[in-house]
Amino acid sequence: MSSRAIAWSAVLLAFASTVASAQAPVRIRGQITGLDGNVLSVKSRDGKDVKINLADNASVVAAKKITMADIKPGDFVGPASKRLPDGSLEAISLQLFPANLRGVVPEGHTPWDLEPGSMMTNATVANMVKVKSGRELTLEYKGGSQKVLVPEGIPMFTTVPADRSLLVPGAYIFTTARPGADGTLSAARVTVSKDGVRPAN
Repeated sequence: MSSRAIAWSAVLLAFASTVASAQAPVRIRGQITGLDGNVLSVKSRDGKDVKINLADNASVVAAKKITMADIKPGDFVGPASKRLPDGSLEAISLQLFPANLRGVVPEGHTPWDLEPGSMMTNATVANMVKVKSGRELTLEYKGGSQKVLVPEGIPMFTTVPADRSLLVPGAYIFTTARPGADGTLSAARVTVSKDGVRPAN
């Protein structure tokens, strides 16, 4: 390969990397500071002022508290977890997904950013076993399975349909936004706190 071809290959790889980076989704957790038309202003958990452009038909859902009694085999759940010294997984929060999100929310066991080093397992509950400190869930997803200990007392929630009337200053939100080529953030779905229950993912 000529030096010119090598140089062009490097340019194309750099461009592809830049485009991929620009389009990578961004998870935003924080407190609403305002809503102006479709522009949602948020103070993120790391103290940054963020503006998110909501789609005209953006879905708004509210967090609703649940307990372990609401979880049963066959449910589609998403526990965020941390790795214990013995290598096992312990949940730090758990979301029960509504049935209509099965097949929409990607399944799998992937790195997460709720805490440093945390993981997220979106999967179906195959089995539940009561243990001294809570419940051990066997979670199955396409390509694998994980066992996750769910201690008593961790934040657990599901979501229920809501509307923009809940997007008020002081409310807490979680959303996954997509950056545009100009750096602006856009979101099609927002989870918001209600009655003191925050989205804990």
